[in-house]
Amino acid sequence: MKILITGVAGFIGSNLAEALLKEGHHIVGLDNMSQGDLLNMAAFQNHPQFQFIKEDILNVEGFVNAAAGCDVIYHLAAFKIPRFGNAYDTLHINAQGTQNAIDAAVKHNSHLIFSSTSDVYGKNPNVPFSEEHDLVIGPPTVKRWAYALSKAFDEQMCFAEAERRQLKFTIVRFFGGYGPNQNLTWWGGPQSVFINNALDNIAIPVHGKGLQTRSFTYVADHVEGLICAMQAQKSIGQVFNLGNDREMTIVNLAKMIWEMVRPGTEPKIEFIPYETFGKYEDVERRVPDITKTKNILGFQAKWSLEQGLPKTIEWQIDRRKLLQQAKATETTA
Repeated sequence: MKILITGVAGFIGSNLAEALLKEGHHIVGLDNMSQGDLLNMAAFQNHPQFQFIKEDILNVEGFVNAAAGCDVIYHLAAFKIPRFGNAYDTLHINAQGTQNAIDAAVKHNSHLIFSSTSDVYGKNPNVPFSEEHDLVIGPPTVKRWAYALSKAFDEQMCFAEAERRQLKFTIVRFFGGYGPNQNLTWWGGPQSVFINNALDNIAIPVHGKGLQTRSFTYVADHVEGLICAMQAQKSIGQVFNLGNDREMTIVNLAKMIWEMVRPGTEPKIEFIPYETFGKYEDVERRVPDITKTKNILGFQAKWSLEQGLPKTIEWQIDRRKLLQQAKATETTA
């Protein structure tokens, strides 16, 4: 098949592209490179079945043209983490970019697979989260909710456009992705920063008391789930949780990473009060109910943290070396 991936130079997009190329598909990759990295595409950039288009998802004409002839559109590009960025950009880019993805899918009769987030469940206390659970979002005065709201809005647009214009869509809600090609900043998640700090032998910053829990999913599992969503006819018009259902406190994740990087040494952890971020609300627990995903997609995450984190740490060591070499080359040039 011919498949379009937005955010192809990003974390999940690059891993998905590589996997689909190995299956023999033709991939059109779209990315404006604002957060993407050319290194993420190094393994397949010259593949004869891969076409890269540097384009912004806000350019509807460029988006629609890139999607011509595509059977499937994976819309992974997004703007997130308003805690560290601009809430307006989060709302605007995610809403308009997804509308453009919908317009492209409708025009070309493509199957749109939209990447949402576990963040949409918000403050719902019913754990594990089922796809039918309420989305409980905090007040508009807390910009931390801009990302969750933007994705919840996009989900509603998918359903509305299916009714209005017969859009074929599947929604996947990612839970805690990590692995090769992850962003090395907070943009990539806590594990990225924790690994960096452990490698540098400096204290790992843990927000609050670190008792908030998350579930962490190795990227190979996210990729497999995305491919299952494309292949399963029954996925059309449905929402699925994609994640590992193992619950882990953030402080225990920090300790696990420290032990893997510096075995036998006392972990260095710095607890950062939430007040540091101003008006901020964290989610106490975030764990998926994976029943629907198993029953309809036939997918269940396979990788444990004990298996996935060592591979991620090994990759991150190599990536840091490449970045240091590139920086040294620029300095001497």
